[in-house]
Amino acid sequence: MARRVSNKSKSTVANRVSSEKPETISSGDAKKAGASSARRTAAKPVKPASTTKSSVKPAAKPAAKTTRLRKTAASARKTAAVKPANPVPEVDASTRKNPEAARIKGDADPMTATEAASARKLAENIERIEALSHRLMTALTGRDAHNPGVEGPGPDLYVTAANAWMKTLTEQPTRIIEQQVNFWGETLKNYAKAQYSLAKGTFTLPEEEAPADRRFKNPLWQSHPYFNFVKKQYLINAEAMKHAADGLELPDDTARRRVGWLTSQIIDMMAPTNFLATNPDALEKAIETEGESLVKGLENLVRDVERHGGEMIVSLADRDAFTVGENIGTAEGRVVYRTPLLELIQYNPTTDKVHEIPLLIFPPWINKFYILDLKPQNSLIRWLVGQGHSLFVVSWKNPDTSYADIGMEDYVAAYLDAMDKVRDLTGQRKLNVVGYCIAGTTLSLTLALLNKRGDDRVNSASFFTTLTDFSDQGEFTAFLQHDFVDGIEAEIRKYGLLKAPLMSRTMSFLRANDLVWGPAIRSYMMGEAPPAFDLLYWNGDSTNLPGKMAMQYLRGLCQANDFAGEGFELFGQKLRLADVQAPLCSVACESDHIAPWTDCWRGVAQMGSRDKTFILSESGHVAGIVNPPGRDKYGHYTGGKDFGNDPEQWRESARMNKGSWWPSWGEWLSERGGKLIDARHPDEGLSPAPGSYVHEKAL
Repeated sequence: MARRVSNKSKSTVANRVSSEKPETISSGDAKKAGASSARRTAAKPVKPASTTKSSVKPAAKPAAKTTRLRKTAASARKTAAVKPANPVPEVDASTRKNPEAARIKGDADPMTATEAASARKLAENIERIEALSHRLMTALTGRDAHNPGVEGPGPDLYVTAANAWMKTLTEQPTRIIEQQVNFWGETLKNYAKAQYSLAKGTFTLPEEEAPADRRFKNPLWQSHPYFNFVKKQYLINAEAMKHAADGLELPDDTARRRVGWLTSQIIDMMAPTNFLATNPDALEKAIETEGESLVKGLENLVRDVERHGGEMIVSLADRDAFTVGENIGTAEGRVVYRTPLLELIQYNPTTDKVHEIPLLIFPPWINKFYILDLKPQNSLIRWLVGQGHSLFVVSWKNPDTSYADIGMEDYVAAYLDAMDKVRDLTGQRKLNVVGYCIAGTTLSLTLALLNKRGDDRVNSASFFTTLTDFSDQGEFTAFLQHDFVDGIEAEIRKYGLLKAPLMSRTMSFLRANDLVWGPAIRSYMMGEAPPAFDLLYWNGDSTNLPGKMAMQYLRGLCQANDFAGEGFELFGQKLRLADVQAPLCSVACESDHIAPWTDCWRGVAQMGSRDKTFILSESGHVAGIVNPPGRDKYGHYTGGKDFGNDPEQWRESARMNKGSWWPSWGEWLSERGGKLIDARHPDEGLSPAPGSYVHEKAL
């Protein structure tokens, strides 16, 4: 294909060079020659699409492809260089006598300034595509061998689903036939409508039957017969797959959830928006930019594959837009203590008086602590300091392979160590503590251990989106079965870690359209740069997990549910939820898909504390927590005291409050903060906040 383009370019160059020689012609001959040349030019239009196609078509012989690309690029540059953008034609006597002949002769020349610029641009794009293709192949060859255990469900799920379908086919064949008849009936009806519209030459705008879907917001999905046909057929296919999966007689609810999850993943993956030929937004952008958006999309793809060690993980945010400690995570303080596992940060007071009982926050080590200090206007850290608390926050080490044998007992010991340091620095016997997500689960274990030892150092405990009862695995059901956990264990035996990319990918596929396919379309098809969004930047700044700790958490807490059952063993003690006796406040989020609020509530209900408060915030796992006062977008429920029945009855007994939950929790915390004393300022310490551990990258 590239050779043909090159020959055409040479032919065009030859014609043009000969046309530059002065020639005497008659007026009539000029008109005939000009008209004939114009017809030949119109009959053979330039086809840039062929060149584009050849540049992206995979080849069995990379060397030959490279040679053809170079020839095409060289030919395009030669074509652009032979004739100046605005040539000055020689004027002979005949031309001076007949200006019309000169006009026709000029019009017959196919090379214009615009065409010359297009040829140069084409050559540049071919060279860029060639270089990017080499980089992509180099990055992909550096990828580690895939572990099938973490790539998808094990064979047992496919066997279970196949057996269920065969059972239905054997016992209820009419049911299968009915499903097939309904599917093909809808398919043929959709096809007939499309054919009728095309034959008639007009298209009647259909009424929207399906619920609004953000993927199909482009008007062409409704108004264009081709795209409307594709969209409707996709929705017909999706509905048929869901109906077939729901109709299987599976052995238990776990198998049903797994089959349902896998079906949803296939449906999302096969959406027409995920393919260039059936995505009107991407096609319009490619036409508007003359293909530049597709080249930029390839650049984005290569960047992501190189950045993630050969894995195609789409960047959700601009990695160069933020620097922790400069434009995010900027609250002032000092690192006052450091161990191989943590840094302890004490923040500068902003009030003259503070509560005498200090406050210590344990953030999750799956991500980094600055989720609590993104920007000044939504920083929980700044808000707590402004409420008069002596605030300490832990920043966790991002583990490398030398941390493979660090377990849950090491993290619990680190909790006790940090508590001791805060008590030493403040001279207080007691302190208030906070645990967020997995750090809240570990805080619960620590409180149970302290109760077993008769240690009452914790004055109150707060939990943010914390799971302690895993009897209902919810959306994580597909990831907490033996096939997937066995695959993770194999990864840990190989690397010593649960590596950050695997954890990020797993979390992303819980919301695939928002965190996988949507960003991939914008980045790779539309050629858009990732947005400068602080929350998504934090989400992508993930960490590794020590291998031993990860398996203890997955096997003992998530799969066996020991903490809510027979007891989770640490330091020779069997720890149970009933052992958590400290006064507590738990904050959960109504639409949280990682830690569903009903599961958070169920864990709190089983704790042994006699002083329990539960706050239910609207929104999700992160947005529901990072919800500062002054924004009334999300409200919250408080006041429910019924922990003896079920979560829905608790919500019915609670009252709805407008705006952020921070003031409600702040009031609860202040009542347990002790008297006001002169503000405590951190010593010189080891380094300024946010410390050094937060800057360590997982890759």
